[in-house]
Amino acid sequence: MSNQDYISRSPAKKKKKPQKKSKQVQPVASIKTKIVGILAILLLSAFAYGLWALKNSPETKTPIQTEPKKTSNTEMTNDEEANALPEPPQEKWTYVKDLENKQVEVGEYEVEQGGPYKMQCGSFKTRKQAEVLKANIAFAGLEAIIQSSTGKNGTWYKVALGPYPRKRMAEKDKNKLKRNNINYCQIWLWK
Repeated sequence: MSNQDYISRSPAKKKKKPQKKSKQVQPVASIKTKIVGILAILLLSAFAYGLWALKNSPETKTPIQTEPKKTSNTEMTNDEEANALPEPPQEKWTYVKDLENKQVEVGEYEVEQGGPYKMQCGSFKTRKQAEVLKANIAFAGLEAIIQSSTGKNGTWYKVALGPYPRKRMAEKDKNKLKRNNINYCQIWLWK
């Protein structure tokens, strides 16, 4: 079966049918809905009258008062007995008194500084690779240096940051570099 082109064809014309004049029919409320409406109005008015009667009734205006029982001063009433606290028990333990009289020995000591720290982020065979990492670190907002090291395996170019007086400062910069996708940085003592 071949495809038909519906877009290029003009739409079919519809023949207009003569409209019939219809009488407007109004819905007639049934007897049941009228009865339900009247009952609802009666119930609401009865409820409102009941509330008004309670409000204006003299019986509900004055609260009921009861006289307290008269007892002698030495005897306690039931309410007072229920609210009275029992005497605290005697303590079996002595650590509370020991802690009050305990003296704490304060040791004096000095924290040894580990020395300046450096953070090395890479070691490369070519200077160009080291320059690329240094530029990425610069985009993170930190300044790096490139150190060359000659050994048995040739010359290596190390990208390092520092010196840092405290290790915590180096850790702070290391976390900043991690947020900028520069990983594998190590913190060592400066040599």
